[in-house]
Amino acid sequence: MPYLWIFLTLFPFFLSANAVLVTGGAGYIGKQTCKCLTEAGYFPVSYDIREEGDVKWGVQEQGDIADRARLEEVIDKYHPIAVIHLAALKAVGESVSDPAKYYFGNVAGSLILIDVMRKKGIDKMIFSSTATIYGQIEDSILLKETLIPSPINPYGFSKLMIEQMLADFDRAYGTSYVVFRYFNAAGADLDGECGEEGEGVANLIPIALQVLSGKRPYLSILGTDYPTPDGTPVRDYVHVVDIARAHVKGLEYLLEGKPSVTLNIGTGRGYSVKEVITTLEEVSGQKIPQVIAPRRPGDPPYLIADAGLAKEVLGWEPLYSDLKTILESAWKWIHH
Repeated sequence: MPYLWIFLTLFPFFLSANAVLVTGGAGYIGKQTCKCLTEAGYFPVSYDIREEGDVKWGVQEQGDIADRARLEEVIDKYHPIAVIHLAALKAVGESVSDPAKYYFGNVAGSLILIDVMRKKGIDKMIFSSTATIYGQIEDSILLKETLIPSPINPYGFSKLMIEQMLADFDRAYGTSYVVFRYFNAAGADLDGECGEEGEGVANLIPIALQVLSGKRPYLSILGTDYPTPDGTPVRDYVHVVDIARAHVKGLEYLLEGKPSVTLNIGTGRGYSVKEVITTLEEVSGQKIPQVIAPRRPGDPPYLIADAGLAKEVLGWEPLYSDLKTILESAWKWIHH
């Protein structure tokens, strides 16, 4: 019994050597990140507004990033060495119709989180940003991190504001960071252990999968008059496993004491909406009912990454992000 008491007393200190706080850890990218962190020898602490018990890797604590007291309570409990900040509202169209929700939820919430980190002496953050900050890209150029951001919707502006906050906190307080500007996250865990759940989804692939599974009657193609080869928007899709791998590499980069950096996470290859639909029909062996609908407000024609800097700085490159692998893993996930 004395040995058990000693173990329970020291348990939080054992965790503090490798605990990582993952905000939004019960979400689509969050779960995959928690799995990848565990496999790399870290102890993920998922901090999420969802009810506890939803994450298989590490532990889950319920809370909002805007709740300073709760954040401090969880940080005091686990003493994380870094934060991977994924929690965010992310629907472009909704951000246009309800910008207040996005500036309160994303910007104000992130400011509270970053300030709590400063107060608690946590000086390393991986931040989930977005290619949406690049704005209205009219042609198929590969987007470099040196391009001046020009968001065209409140969602993009909210992410850019957080990037600016991190840069300011780094200069003033020494809070180092890796900002990852994701292009389109897609796919599911290659072992079938986690994937996009489908509730409240606003992205092409999960919506198409819902149509195939009978949860929606048809897929709306939101605009066919874009200045692209087939008239539909072109996006760079990156597998969620590759994104999770990038998080671990970014964490290890910061733990080595290296300077803050902003990196694209993508493949350099774009696919149109129609190309994705055709490939998914081939993977599933089913036809996807479609209707043509008006453009979604705030959607640029092209978003394709130049991810060369991520390879140079982190040694990261996408291993699973060809379109067929992405769609096969997602198709497998909805039948798990």
